[in-house]
Amino acid sequence: MKEKASSYFLQLREQIISAFSELDQPFTRKPWPYKEIGGGEIGLLRGHHFEKAAVNFSKIGGKSFPMDDGQGAFFATGISLITHMRNPHAPTVHMNLRYLETETVAWFGGGYDLTPMGKYYEEDKIHFHQIAKESLDAIDPSLYPKFSEQAKNYFFIPHREKERGVGGIFFDHFPDFSVVQAVGASFLKAILPIIERRIHTPYTDEDRKEQAKFRAHYVEFNLLYDRGTKFGFQSGGNPEAILCSMPPTASW
Repeated sequence: MKEKASSYFLQLREQIISAFSELDQPFTRKPWPYKEIGGGEIGLLRGHHFEKAAVNFSKIGGKSFPMDDGQGAFFATGISLITHMRNPHAPTVHMNLRYLETETVAWFGGGYDLTPMGKYYEEDKIHFHQIAKESLDAIDPSLYPKFSEQAKNYFFIPHREKERGVGGIFFDHFPDFSVVQAVGASFLKAILPIIERRIHTPYTDEDRKEQAKFRAHYVEFNLLYDRGTKFGFQSGGNPEAILCSMPPTASW
């Protein structure tokens, strides 16, 4: 499963990079070595529509798992992406899919979610969730309600007493690779129509100021609560790759 999962994540990453590049410009790539085994590659786009987009891949291993849900030597591979759009009408989207294996347990985790940055459109939320639901219903109709509720709980900012966006799907400690593939295959269907619909909408300087305030909430969640950020730092990962999720600007 190690090679099967990492090969899939790498292929999916290239598909997403290609699709985003067609809307803007090519990504720059920066490989990085892990301190023990393996490494990863940062894929970064700073363009006209994507003020900052990162689509990263990692495949690492080590002697001691840094979290409390596994023991001993570990292997981890995954794809992690974030988009911070220049146009405030275009929402931020996040996706992470990962496979982890320790001496005691192995599992998949991840999902994707949508975060408007001050400009909310009900039709975008409906489309995003509908694609997610269809992808999971084809496997098991009980999955979407469960994963959607888990996203509401996971992507909640306690000190703000609100969700960071309009939800999506989230799962962890899950054994089924086919579900991971279904989620990955649905991602571009979920987000591309929204991006294409919003990136040409006129906006003002006040809209950008509002966007920066919502980006600040995003920063707060990622630095205080996000499991991927915690795992990255605790495992000795590449700080530049981990902090790719940060927006290019934010304000408090």
